[in-house]
Formats: sequence, C-alpha cells, structure tokens
Amino acid sequence: MAELEVDDLSLRFGGLTVLERLSFKVGPAELFALIGPNGAGKTSAFNCINRIYRGEGRILFRGQDISRLDPCAVARLGLGRTFQHVELFPHLSVLDNIMVGRHPRLTTNPLQRMLFLPVVRQEEVTHREAVERIIEFVELERVRHVRAGTLPFGIQKIVGLARALALEPSLLLLDEPSAGLTRDERDDLARFILRIKHDLKLPMIWIEHDMQMVADLADRIHVLNYGKTLASGAPEVVLQDPAVIAAYLGTARAR
Repeated sequence: MAELEVDDLSLRFGGLTVLERLSFKVGPAELFALIGPNGAGKTSAFNCINRIYRGEGRILFRGQDISRLDPCAVARLGLGRTFQHVELFPHLSVLDNIMVGRHPRLTTNPLQRMLFLPVVRQEEVTHREAVERIIEFVELERVRHVRAGTLPFGIQKIVGLARALALEPSLLLLDEPSAGLTRDERDDLARFILRIKHDLKLPMIWIEHDMQMVADLADRIHVLNYGKTLASGAPEVVLQDPAVIAAYLGTARAR
C-alpha cells in the first residue's frame, strides 16, 4: 500500500486553475521530489494534502481518505510539514519552538493543564524527553536554550525541520527546506534528510529547486508545470527530458 496517494487532485480559485488532475503515489521510506518552475502549483499541492486548501479529487493517507478532514485531524494522523518561510516563534527558545510540534500528541485536557495535575507533569516530562532526542538527532544541542529569532537563518531552518519531526510523523512534507541556505548549510540539510530516510524510515515529499540535490538524493521526481504533470520517474530520466529542461531548467539547456 502507498503511504500517500493523490488521485485526480484539482484546485481552482475562481477562474484560475492552480492544479489540474494531479496524481501520484509515495511509497514507504521513499524520498519523492516535487519540482517545477515558480508558480507551478507545488506548495498549493502541499496545502491540499494537509487540508489548508480544499481541492477536488481524493487524497489517501495510509489507505484512509483524508480529503474532508481538517488540518488538525490530518496532523494527528501523522502528516508533518515544514514551511518555506520558517514561521518560528522568535522570542521562544529552540527547545520551546520544537515543543510546539508536540501539541497534536497531547492527551491531557485544558482543565488538567490549568491545574497542573500530576498527569500533566508526567506528560510534560515525556514530551521534553522526545524533544531532547530530536535535538540530538539534528545536532542542535548547543543552541537548545537560545531564542530562535537570534539564530542564523540556516539554523532556523533546521529548527523548523526539528519541529516537524516532533510530531513523530508517518510522512513528512518538506517545502523548499534549502531555500536561502549556503552551500555548507545545504550539505548539512542533505545529511539530515538522508538520516531521516534511512534511520527513521520516513517517506518524504520534497519541494526543491536545487537540481543537484534532487539528482543526488531523490528516489523519484514528479514535475509540475502550470498545475499539470509534465514528467514523472527516476531522476536520471526526468532531468534529461527535453520538456523538463525547456520548462524548468531553461531553453538553453535543451539545445
């Protein structure tokens, strides 16, 4: 069974068609790259998958139709996401920003938390232990108590990735995680992505513009152009497709 199946997904805003009959499947532990020019509909597809937008068609997550669920319900099922713009709480520490990702895993109710009952204290210990494991996994130990807004942008991106991992997701959506990073920071990010794939066995859908990273890391590539599928398959095949080169990499490469 596919971890995620998108079937005939379409999205329209008035007379503007953003996605037209998009279909793909993501298998267990697969790193699936979703690429295309700016405005191709990649982030809109993510917004449909985690239910920020409501498109037409079906989205199956581990065999369950999530097409009519709200974003909170989808998160509780285990669908995690990073954002192109990091969206951290700048005045909170790195640890507290990552703790936010644990919210869908809370089992106590607001009254119990207001009274700070023993069950709440035990739950907080459990969540903090989980967050400390993630901090170690992405090598953020030295900045765990630093305010997120004071950190370099590249470190903030890793904090955003850690927050998504704090959900303990079954599938991870990565929305341009390398945007704005230096080459050294991209190398670190690539290392963490491979660690997530091989150590955690997490399937990932990855929006990316760095074609060298895509060629090196992705298992499969799906190319969008103006909301439609242009090509799909292995990196060595898709990245040599003349239509992909013309639409995405530039017509000069197609000659």
